[in-house]
Amino acid sequence: MIKNTLTLIDNRTGRTVELPIQSGIAGPPVVDIRGLYGEFGLFTLDPGFKSTASCTSRITFIDGEKGILLYRGYPIEQLAEKSSFTETAYLLMKGELPSVGQLQEFNQLITRHTMVHEQLLNFYQGFRRDAHPMAIMVGVVGALSAFYHDSLDIHDPQHREISAIRLLAKIPTIAAACYKHSLGQPFVYPDNQLNWYFLFQDPTLFSFF
Repeated sequence: MIKNTLTLIDNRTGRTVELPIQSGIAGPPVVDIRGLYGEFGLFTLDPGFKSTASCTSRITFIDGEKGILLYRGYPIEQLAEKSSFTETAYLLMKGELPSVGQLQEFNQLITRHTMVHEQLLNFYQGFRRDAHPMAIMVGVVGALSAFYHDSLDIHDPQHREISAIRLLAKIPTIAAACYKHSLGQPFVYPDNQLNWYFLFQDPTLFSFF
């Protein structure tokens, strides 16, 4: 018998299949059932995914029953209490929390990308003033790929990184424009002398979403 496998027997036919057992950094081992359909022509039924891992992840670990949520191995409550938004974003992208110098460089990089193309702002004129702000956000963020189509190869690490930086930088600008659009007021351009995420510290704007 092969180690680290589960032998499954079909009592209808006597056929067997060896299913690999994989172990992660945290949580119980899992049985890889991808060969089940090919061998037996069967699917599994697990309502609510109570006994199924839906994917492998190097970023997130979740155990809902125990109230555990880890990002890159760090408990979410620790990150919420001790790390800034940009520190956490760096962690998710790079795999480890930044040093002081790395964080400063990361913040400066984001700051240089806060502006959006002027023509992107024309999209807002196509939405009703009372449209739900998240609906507007979805439309405008989706349109970014038409303006920044130089970095859309998901298999290219550099493309993935620059796209992530652009999203981090431009989402506050897009959110602020959604808010101004709902009020019928002129858009306000980013002030890069201010903290780039200061908009989300305003409870009025936060509750708007």
